[in-house]
Amino acid sequence: MAIAGIACIAHAAKDPVLMKINGKEVKLSEFEYLYNKNLQQQVNKESIDEYVNRFVDYKLKVVEAESLGYDTLPRINRELDGYKNDLIAPFMTDTVLQEKLAREDYERKTKNVNMSHMMLALGKNKEETQKQIALMDSLRTCILNGENFSDIVEKYSIDRSKVNNHGEYGFQRSGVLPYDFEKVAFNTPVGTISEPFVTQYGVHMVRVNGVRPDEGEVQVGHILKLFPRNATDSAKQAVKQQIDSIYQRVLAGEDFEELARKCSQDPGSARNGGKLPFFGRGRMVKAFENVAFDLPDGQISAPVETPYGYHIVKKYSHKALGTYEEMRPLIIQQMQNDERSIMPIESKTQQIMKELNYKPNEKLGEYLKKELAKHGGFDSTFVTDVVAKSQEPIFTYGKGIKVPLKELASRINAKSKYANNDIASAEIVGLVENYAKNVLRKHYGDNLVDLNPDYRNLLNEYRDGTLLFEVMNKEVWSKAKTDEDGLEAYYKANSGKYSWDAPHFKGIMICAKNDSILKEALTTAAQWSDVPVDTLTSNLNNKFGRNIKMLRVISKKGDDAMVDNIAFGEVKGVSSFNGYPVYAKLTGKIISQPEEMSDVRGMVSSDYQDELEKRWIDGLHKKYKVVIDKKVLKQVKAKY
Repeated sequence: MAIAGIACIAHAAKDPVLMKINGKEVKLSEFEYLYNKNLQQQVNKESIDEYVNRFVDYKLKVVEAESLGYDTLPRINRELDGYKNDLIAPFMTDTVLQEKLAREDYERKTKNVNMSHMMLALGKNKEETQKQIALMDSLRTCILNGENFSDIVEKYSIDRSKVNNHGEYGFQRSGVLPYDFEKVAFNTPVGTISEPFVTQYGVHMVRVNGVRPDEGEVQVGHILKLFPRNATDSAKQAVKQQIDSIYQRVLAGEDFEELARKCSQDPGSARNGGKLPFFGRGRMVKAFENVAFDLPDGQISAPVETPYGYHIVKKYSHKALGTYEEMRPLIIQQMQNDERSIMPIESKTQQIMKELNYKPNEKLGEYLKKELAKHGGFDSTFVTDVVAKSQEPIFTYGKGIKVPLKELASRINAKSKYANNDIASAEIVGLVENYAKNVLRKHYGDNLVDLNPDYRNLLNEYRDGTLLFEVMNKEVWSKAKTDEDGLEAYYKANSGKYSWDAPHFKGIMICAKNDSILKEALTTAAQWSDVPVDTLTSNLNNKFGRNIKMLRVISKKGDDAMVDNIAFGEVKGVSSFNGYPVYAKLTGKIISQPEEMSDVRGMVSSDYQDELEKRWIDGLHKKYKVVIDKKVLKQVKAKY
């Protein structure tokens, strides 16, 4: 390994070249990334010099893999492309914002909000919706001036639940209501009424009446007897008599779960003995929820009535809200189902546009108006004859890269009808930003290796690791497994290394489905005692098939309970081996030391593998030139 100075320009760079291996540059950032990752996995800290030696060996193997063409293999490149698609996603997302949103979600989960609600319908267009918002705002003013919230709800709200709750939602848990509704309700101060806000369901207003800590979740089981459709009082009384009868059986000591399976009319839970998954406040009807949370663990309630029927509830357990770290995976998953899945992507897109110096053509609208006037207005031929051929820039990015108007042609609906050229021009200009976002995100992703060192280092690590596996398998692992002559020669040359500190049983164990099969197999084996062992086992397999299983073993006392029973006289209560409950010794003996290489094959193979790797690496050092920048290395040592 040569130590030499590299051009001074490398030292001036933000990411200098630490070394060159066969002329291929290795940047300092890659070395530090892998060194720091290595440190986290070590009990005893490795010195920089020690790690440099291992790092060089690692890179030499990668260079060898490249020289053998592994980096051009289609299956390797397919695997790498798949990894790129998975790896690039976090780099195309604002993970800081994503984390902020996740922590905000967790904070909401720590509390329940008692709220009142009313809703107006959305308009058929923006103008009508604005009128609905204005109406809601005036209703809010009425309430603030002293009118009763419930009276306003009864008169104006289109929320169908008002029939039962009169707009009073009570305490609500986070995650039950849509996110765009929840974020307003949970951020409105207690005792105040929110400004009108819009969701996909309508125009809303909420009043927050109180806040309390979240009570966590409970797990219960229930036995349900349903009310008939449109049940009369007498029909409900008949159901009450049925549930009371079942309750008396519970009190008499009959098994709750068995009764649920036989009697409950909730088919989903009945087959599970009535047991329901864990749930929190706001997931069940109020009467059922209150019993579930109020019952002590292990207790069973008297029959309780809900709109569905009568229930007997058994409380199994309860649990508090988990820590943020425990809840985070679920929160991230939930965020994918609402607008929060888009927000971090949009935020990152804005960062990309700024980083890539995105500039829309502010004069595009005037250009389009002039062209529309010359053409005689908007029609399909305007798109094909003017837009599709135009080199007028719609935006620029990077170092003056211009994107022409013709790139937008396929996104324009040529059949659209516009009242005038101003509207047509504005509609076309309105397509530019979304198109630019797609162009710039693709550009950023395609060039992320050069733009983001973290991504580059992760990708390099995966790529090099894939090549390393391929070349190690060829040069070391496969040889160590299949080179019988090499293994044997290595064992003979180093047989003194392989000794035991305790006797081992060496032989074949036979297991059988039952005693009679085992007895017959042993009798048959005795008749063939003069044939070679391999022939014996083959004959037994042919005759008894899957009714027996034979195992070659080399085991000392204490390593294998089955061997201990048979060979060492240790009775340990072993009752079966993978469905073969009886077993015996077919052949074998106790030996004090290895008799042949196969007796210690695992150890020999491992040591031979190490020897092959050492010889191979020595050859790679002779084959490829390694140059390390001693000044950059000195900086690394000073840092660590």
